[in-house]
Amino acid sequence: MARSSSATDVFLEVGTKHVFAGAIDWPGWSRGGKDQASALQALVESAPRYAKLLKAAKISFTAPKDAAELKVVDQVEGNSTTEFGAPNVELPSDAQPIDEATLERFQALLNAYWQGLEAAITAATDKELRKGPRGGGRELDKIVMHVIDANYGYLRQIAWKAKPPKDVSLDEAIAHNRQAIHDALTTAVRDGVPEHGPRGGKLWKPRTFVRRAAWHIIDHIWEIEDRIV
Repeated sequence: MARSSSATDVFLEVGTKHVFAGAIDWPGWSRGGKDQASALQALVESAPRYAKLLKAAKISFTAPKDAAELKVVDQVEGNSTTEFGAPNVELPSDAQPIDEATLERFQALLNAYWQGLEAAITAATDKELRKGPRGGGRELDKIVMHVIDANYGYLRQIAWKAKPPKDVSLDEAIAHNRQAIHDALTTAVRDGVPEHGPRGGKLWKPRTFVRRAAWHIIDHIWEIEDRIV
């Protein structure tokens, strides 16, 4: 959908106990709440933080000032993953074709998010990460590897076979994952993705892939930043 100069087009993924609001044209920028109003408010409140990610990559972005500047254009029913705390449902707009300019834009956004993750890693290196109330919480390297491992699972959802390299540094693991996502998305857009995988499961549209992978990277960037003591 075309970007609006007066409003930010958003979707709502509505579960029984959890709702996500996300920007259609800014895949990855999505926040949750217990209901539609709180999800939309959380999205607005996260806008300055999202803008900071894009500014570092020199991507122009105008943050909405309040929920009145959000326009709900898609609403879908959530599933068990929504209730677990992650946006996971294909949108009707995901079926729209992706031209070369949009592909280039998606790649630029993903690169911005990777840069944000690398900046968060640098900021957290040799720092203590705050534990949860019960002493839980992954350490830095485990957070990053969780993001990478999840991405390999997402890649399978667009029919891309890639395995993580063995016995490499964290930087090398990130670089390999970034390249796999770049190549997989390019191929998925230009050649298409089968409707179903070899075992019969429904595969994702490229837009669905970008939104889910991007959200997961951003979510853990902000986790790292929030937990630095």
